Amino acid sequence: MGAEPHAYPILDLPAPQRGAVQVWRSFRLRLRRRVLIARALRKRRELTPITDRTAGLRRRAILCVMVVRNEAERLPHFLEYHRRLGVDHFLIVDNASTDDTAALLRDCADVSLWQTAASYRRSRFGLDWTNWLLLRHGHGRWCLTLDADELLVYPHCETRPLPALTRWLDDHGIDSFGAMMLDLYPEGPLSAHSFQPGDDPLAILRWFDSGNYQVQVQPRMRNLWIQGGVRARTFFAQDPRRAPTLNKIPLVRWHWRYAYVNSTHSALPPRLNATFDETGGEQISGVLLHTKFLPSAARRAAEEKTRREHFADPARYADYWDSLATDPVLHGPASQRYQGWRQLEGLGLMSRGGWI
Repeated sequence: MGAEPHAYPILDLPAPQRGAVQVWRSFRLRLRRRVLIARALRKRRELTPITDRTAGLRRRAILCVMVVRNEAERLPHFLEYHRRLGVDHFLIVDNASTDDTAALLRDCADVSLWQTAASYRRSRFGLDWTNWLLLRHGHGRWCLTLDADELLVYPHCETRPLPALTRWLDDHGIDSFGAMMLDLYPEGPLSAHSFQPGDDPLAILRWFDSGNYQVQVQPRMRNLWIQGGVRARTFFAQDPRRAPTLNKIPLVRWHWRYAYVNSTHSALPPRLNATFDETGGEQISGVLLHTKFLPSAARRAAEEKTRREHFADPARYADYWDSLATDPVLHGPASQRYQGWRQLEGLGLMSRGGWI
């Protein structure tokens, strides 16, 4: 990702396998990709269309695909932010929201909405639904796959819209764009601030950890694995290997044969994971500003601990939910105030690559 050594100390960079081992591994990954596509085809039956406005999509439309639940407070700003960046249409699955999420989305002319009450965990945390929408509507288009608490930042994003970025990627034969998820947080307890639907979360989530990040390259699919930041510092200090994974591949020129494997942390075929330069050079990358720590975070943590839908082994992360539910203060000596993409590039957290 073009990271500076102080930002991402490389722990391990295993050499690619050769010969019979590589042939066998490639065969297994192709088989896994087909299984994931088959799952997506099967799981599409769990989705009920509410407003399907995909019939008129332009061939070069940039799509944003999401699975949401009870995100009425974030969605007004999220939608407007990514419209300004250049998203043409949003494909959204509402997973049994109990707030105003569905009503809000039904009224948006650039949103196609599906609903389901099926298990988020048993759909591979929404990936089966996401892969289906990408397969059905994303083929040949640039697709941005996000959570509602993520805001995409990329080089020159304040002056160059997404179509400019995707044209540059097309011109350079790049089909996937990597980004690191950067946790933002307030100064003081989470609940000490006010946030209303439509507000800009960056007005209160102004701080982030600029260091404490570790990165490895996973040998199987050659994808990055980044951990660290405020959640590792605060909630997983005794066992940082359990900290959340921060690397993502949110923007892909999609093909119906592609599939996300583990959230957007990795994808198949494996070449989509090549979002960094193993030779020591720089490859263009971005950041996903993570707005999880709004004032509602403590209440939502208690709810999600009860629902047990967000981890394959929910009991293992019970202490994490409990800590978050105590309304913690995340700001500390390691905190820096967020100032924009150029600051993040200077810290080695993202890179312009060759896009000047």
